[in-house]
Amino acid sequence: MKRRTFIQNTAMLSAGIWAGKFSVASAAQDFPTVRVSEGQRHFSSAAIEQAIREFQQQVSNKELGWLFGNCFPNTLDTTVFPEEKNGKPYTYVITGDIDAMWLRDSCAQVWPYLPFMKDDAKLQRLIAGLVNKQSQCINIDPYANAFYNDPTKVGEWGSDHTDMKPGIHERKWEIDSLCYTIRLAHGYWKTTGDTTPFDAEWIAAQRNILRTFREQQRKENLGPYHFERTTARGSDTLQVDGYGYPVNPVGLICSSFRPSDDASVFSFLIPANLFAVVSLRHSAEMLAHIANEQALATEMLDLADEVENAIKEYGIIDHPMHGRIYAYEVDGFGSYLMMDDANIPSLLSLPYLGAVDAQDPIYQRTRTYVLSENNPFFFKGSAAEGIGGPHIGRDMIWPMATTMRGLTSINDDEIKSCIESLKNTHGDTGFMHESFHKDDPKRFTRKWFAWANTLFGEFLWKTYKEKPYLLK
Repeated sequence: MKRRTFIQNTAMLSAGIWAGKFSVASAAQDFPTVRVSEGQRHFSSAAIEQAIREFQQQVSNKELGWLFGNCFPNTLDTTVFPEEKNGKPYTYVITGDIDAMWLRDSCAQVWPYLPFMKDDAKLQRLIAGLVNKQSQCINIDPYANAFYNDPTKVGEWGSDHTDMKPGIHERKWEIDSLCYTIRLAHGYWKTTGDTTPFDAEWIAAQRNILRTFREQQRKENLGPYHFERTTARGSDTLQVDGYGYPVNPVGLICSSFRPSDDASVFSFLIPANLFAVVSLRHSAEMLAHIANEQALATEMLDLADEVENAIKEYGIIDHPMHGRIYAYEVDGFGSYLMMDDANIPSLLSLPYLGAVDAQDPIYQRTRTYVLSENNPFFFKGSAAEGIGGPHIGRDMIWPMATTMRGLTSINDDEIKSCIESLKNTHGDTGFMHESFHKDDPKRFTRKWFAWANTLFGEFLWKTYKEKPYLLK
């Protein structure tokens, strides 16, 4: 790898959206300095800095050490905005190059930091603040997927044909938006034992989550949610009168949009429903043990059981080549869509989210399918192979999916191959991206996408702690 190329590309990068934030190292150094300078970082965690030092000292591969030092702290360096209101922390977390907080992305961005809270009280308070912020957002509108920190702001999608309110960036109904908030809250509680975020505001959010999930089972009617956008992009709006294609109310929950923010074809999105089962049970556990809300907890458990049974009946299909596997989307009438997307929750990511066991036979057959050319969004090129999706289009591989492949693998050779692929496809920037072309990593989308960076850091740290020999 040519160091001069690193220098040239970093100089180009610093002239763009990162202007003034990055300094370029001299050619005498092995790798250029591309991490945001210390004085301009939004938040600094002593525990994360110690992890970076440890990784770089113990891992002999200098490029992996450089990538870890750039990527793992990227969320803290560039996207968090902590504040205090009446002694209560609130943390706003943007995705990167879009000044809005997605419920999903913000949870996923800080998730890898949870194990480090025990050594960093400031980091713990930062994440508690995000739990508080998410409860606040859900109580504004549980159907919205992304919010502004300014409650009066009207953004670019303010004219969407739905019940938009000030302070909402986008109102695409996605099951996983609410699931992620529960996952973070449960992980925070289990890691710290702290119950301070689980106040009346949080309990109200749990009630709103349950109500929304039930409405979107669409047993009695289509529910209150309706969405249309004036757009030339078909996947950016809902077909059939703004409600999506009809479904048979069999107990599954409709997700009008996927984690990619693309419209679903058949609204029963199976990865999201599996995630909902886990999340409902986690919410019930917290409601029962922390809030003494036994009745609400029971309702959560009952819905989890109903959705789980419906998945077993309607969400598993007989594939002509792969046998009994999970479908990506179904409608409850017998129609189904076979594919997998790069965004999470995906079929590939189910063990990572705690939704299935990694060795479960149905999952393993599903995994074989999604990592094969029978998945229409699995691409192979001269630079890499991996999963993409409709959001960016053909031949564009998402590093997030390759990272997830490694995180969910039970095979050492596969894990090592994923790390090598990610190391070789950062496009000479030192960071992960949303996607890159299968034949040319320098053709990538989104220079600044914090979730992909932090998730990659999580993968490297997990490998370092559990299988350090794979990093040699």
